[in-house]
Amino acid sequence: MLMGSEQVEMGKCPEQDTGNAVQTHIASSNKDMQDDVNRYTLGWLNAPPNACCFCWCCCCSCSCLTVRPSKAEAEKMQKINEKQHEATVEEPAGLTLEEAQSWAKSFEHLIKSPNGRNNFRQFLKSEFSEENLLFWLACEELKKETNRTVVEQTVKQIYEDYVSVLSPREVSLDSRAREVISKNMLNPSSQTFDEAQQQIYTLMQRDSYPRYMNSSVYADLIASLEAAEKS
Repeated sequence: MLMGSEQVEMGKCPEQDTGNAVQTHIASSNKDMQDDVNRYTLGWLNAPPNACCFCWCCCCSCSCLTVRPSKAEAEKMQKINEKQHEATVEEPAGLTLEEAQSWAKSFEHLIKSPNGRNNFRQFLKSEFSEENLLFWLACEELKKETNRTVVEQTVKQIYEDYVSVLSPREVSLDSRAREVISKNMLNPSSQTFDEAQQQIYTLMQRDSYPRYMNSSVYADLIASLEAAEKS
């Protein structure tokens, strides 16, 4: 038979066990919450430099991808898009055999010539790499802009068109160039894409240009100009 004091002590045990269980549950919950905080904090700190948009999440469900611009912003962006399109569609001037032959001297001779860029663009289309030239031209137009509002909008448009991993016209940039762009996007300017533009220029110079000079696109052009001079 149990004594009264023993019964009292036994009666206290369930209360103590319940208290311990509650404390254990709270401690476990706190630990889970801290783990969640640590996980998301580390995710933010380790965010990739080539995030799909101007946030760290880099996911298709990102809320910023669903934000719709106001009517005024939409009209402004339409004007910017039209301006960029005009910059990439250049009217060919009277092309001579001498000018076309000068493109063989260097890539710089080719890229500085409106006629050269047009013919080079035809070649790039056949290789499905036209976006490299379009990106380079867009960056050239950006450098001419002085209006800060237009600069910021143009930077955003160039990013979405040629840098974003979601764009079908994404250019090939290394991680360093993308990291520089990500930093520059915090304070957009006409120099935001300078390093990336130089990288694409070098890519075209070393890779596309030699193939262009040996292509039927260039050979046919020279042949037609030679025939025109003889006639």
